[in-house]
Amino acid sequence: MKKSVSKSVDLSPKIKVAITGGIGSGKSSFARIIESKGYPVIKADELAKQLMSTHKTIRKKIILAFGEESYSGDSLNTEHLAKIVFPDPEKTKILNSIVHPVVISEIKKLLDQETSPLVFCEAALIFEARMTPLFDYIVLITADEQLRIRRVVERDKVSPEAVLSRMQNQMSEIEKNKRSHYIFENNGTLAELESKANLLITLLHPRTA
Repeated sequence: MKKSVSKSVDLSPKIKVAITGGIGSGKSSFARIIESKGYPVIKADELAKQLMSTHKTIRKKIILAFGEESYSGDSLNTEHLAKIVFPDPEKTKILNSIVHPVVISEIKKLLDQETSPLVFCEAALIFEARMTPLFDYIVLITADEQLRIRRVVERDKVSPEAVLSRMQNQMSEIEKNKRSHYIFENNGTLAELESKANLLITLLHPRTA
């Protein structure tokens, strides 16, 4: 007898790709280029911020761990959390343990719902959050450390020391290199980065045929 197949099961070929990189690497720029070419990109960091503001359990746990000042009305007080969490690896672990399980669950749902043959997810902490089983390929965007620092200083109007502090809470570039399937350096222009995005799409497309 032929077994029936649930309509919720996605039988179409689909490649799930994670885009990651350290702070200032340009992973968000790479993801925007991919998105501009018509491919869906789930933005994990934006999703996390949204859930930190709207998810009742996350909100309650953050207030218990970091104080009422963590929120201003219904909005997350990112400045307060950044001052407490970024300089302290232990507090970073606490925040991640609160947020990551919910974010990972939501990302899995969104990946499963997508019908595109190529679906991407941009996330800074793919390895740290142990999200790699969700993906077929991991793409690492990397850049020279001094260039990364300069980019973040200009973007966020913070000190180089503050950027270095945040870098120290992330996995080393050497370790990320070992765990990634594709590695693209982003030390040049946006046009050069776009050519690398085009190369990635060309490399992955035959696998969805």
